[in-house]
Amino acid sequence: MNVDTLSKTKGNILLIDDMPENLKLLTESLSKVGYRVRSAISGSRGLKTAKSNHPDLIILDIKMPEMDGYEVCQAFKADPDLCDLPILFVSALDETFDKLKAFQVGGVDYITKPIQIEEVVARVEAHLTIQKQQRILQAEIAKRKQIELALQEANRQLQAANHKLEWLANIDGLTQIANRRCFDNYLTVEWQRHLREQQFLALILIDIDYFKLYNDCYGHQRGDDCLIQLAQTIAKILQRPTDLVARYGGEEFAVILPNTSSEGALIIAEKIRQMLALLRIPHAQSKVSQYVTLSLGVASLISNHDLSPEDLIAQADQALYQAKNQGRDRVILSAF
Repeated sequence: MNVDTLSKTKGNILLIDDMPENLKLLTESLSKVGYRVRSAISGSRGLKTAKSNHPDLIILDIKMPEMDGYEVCQAFKADPDLCDLPILFVSALDETFDKLKAFQVGGVDYITKPIQIEEVVARVEAHLTIQKQQRILQAEIAKRKQIELALQEANRQLQAANHKLEWLANIDGLTQIANRRCFDNYLTVEWQRHLREQQFLALILIDIDYFKLYNDCYGHQRGDDCLIQLAQTIAKILQRPTDLVARYGGEEFAVILPNTSSEGALIIAEKIRQMLALLRIPHAQSKVSQYVTLSLGVASLISNHDLSPEDLIAQADQALYQAKNQGRDRVILSAF
């Protein structure tokens, strides 16, 4: 019976006793004060009755043939569907041992015979009130649990949305690599770390040669495809998780290489130039090749308090300018 039904009725009681006169007395007395009463003359029948129609409370005699009250109670407590039913023992046995055993097997109360109807009614009402409050509490706990789970799910979705927004805020929409914002933040962080550790920090600036002419010739869709291919090529070359490739702006890309000397950065830059050349992307309007080519400027230095990340960018940018000025399709190292 649910909480709402229990609140509208006095409750359903199951009597289990092998003595018909006891069953008759309790049935009449409890029915008069508003309870619905069913009865069973043995433990096995009582179990079957309870399974088919759960009572709110059981009044159980101890001395019965076939199964005594203790065994019946244990059978109820062993059944997951019946184990929560409150069981009141009624018995002529009034020794302390008998009462203790009744509570040990799972009984909630013990009434000695000869019974006083007023006492039985009072105890039944007390235990049904307790049961009602427990059910209300359980319903409230279940409700709060549902709310808690809903809040947890909402929080998980919010975190996922925040992570996605953070990711979107740091990713270039076209090439799916880091954007300029991410580049600036990462360079600042790595600059401070290298300042503490006094290690080389390298930067490569990359520009697609005559990219405006490429767009004019092939259209912006082909131009976007070219940018994507370059981004994927650079990303495949960089092996360390600390290395970062970013779209610096337009057709310019930047690569941050922590703990990397000029020699190491030159090797990476040249590999990028050669790997893109191997793609053999046609560029009929290029003035240096029939395929898309790159100009790359490389700089590497050890951070110190007299310099800033902008100095590293300026050195790489100067090297890139020299690469373009010297004919493009080449890698130039800053002379800093």
